[in-house]
Amino acid sequence: MIIFKQASEITSYIDNQRLKGKKIGFVPTMGALHLGHLSLIQQCREKNEITVCSSFINPAQFNNPEDFQKYPITLENDIKLLEEEDCDILFIPSVEEIYPENFEKKHYELGYLEQVLEGKHRPGHFQGVCMVVERLLSIVRCDNLYLGKKDYQQCMVLSHLIQSLKINTQINLIDTIRENNGLAMSSRNQRLSDDEKNKALSIFKALTYIKNNIKAGDLKTLIDNAETILIENDFLIDYLEITDQKLNTLLDWDGKTPLVVLVAATINNIRLIDNMNIP
Repeated sequence: MIIFKQASEITSYIDNQRLKGKKIGFVPTMGALHLGHLSLIQQCREKNEITVCSSFINPAQFNNPEDFQKYPITLENDIKLLEEEDCDILFIPSVEEIYPENFEKKHYELGYLEQVLEGKHRPGHFQGVCMVVERLLSIVRCDNLYLGKKDYQQCMVLSHLIQSLKINTQINLIDTIRENNGLAMSSRNQRLSDDEKNKALSIFKALTYIKNNIKAGDLKTLIDNAETILIENDFLIDYLEITDQKLNTLLDWDGKTPLVVLVAATINNIRLIDNMNIP
């Protein structure tokens, strides 16, 4: 595996590979890799001649400075895992490399996508996500971009970004990887104690409860019961909402429209998100 730290060097290398007709796949991460990330690497390797992974904790997307400071860093183990998965390239830039002195910030028109759910509770978050992804895609000129569906709203935001900027790359969305008990894999899970991990299972239980009990008609009681599952396990809820696939909140269901249940909740200052499609 080749490790790059300079944007100009990785861009030159990838451009040369593209001139040779090789297809480039890209998995952007913030490090602290787990099996969910590795599933993206595996999918990428299947469809591309060159697999690129980046590891960059993007300060621009953290509206909570404490969350940024506590984000886990496991670079040595990350490198080992990527080598075991035969990843071809790892890009580890500094903040100054991603945002040099001449970097010009811009505002992205995201419409309602940054006004609901994560956008509502984390002002500026998706602006920071778009800023770093546009920058990364200008450095790593890939044919295919791989994202995990656990960040459902972020996937929608980045699909909008790529379409609106006419970036020549294809987004590939990969299913959420879960522990055997249902807990969605997340880098933030590393910050959970054993007791908190057990309580975090209530997120999957709440989503499953909704999926197993939903019926056409009013959804309020169903949501209230699911929230109780989280509250009884010491979670503070930012949101637990049932939406259509475009993230329009539904309080009454026609029994036919495909749904997504999305949740964000915090335990001991550790914020976890998850979602589940219905059906």
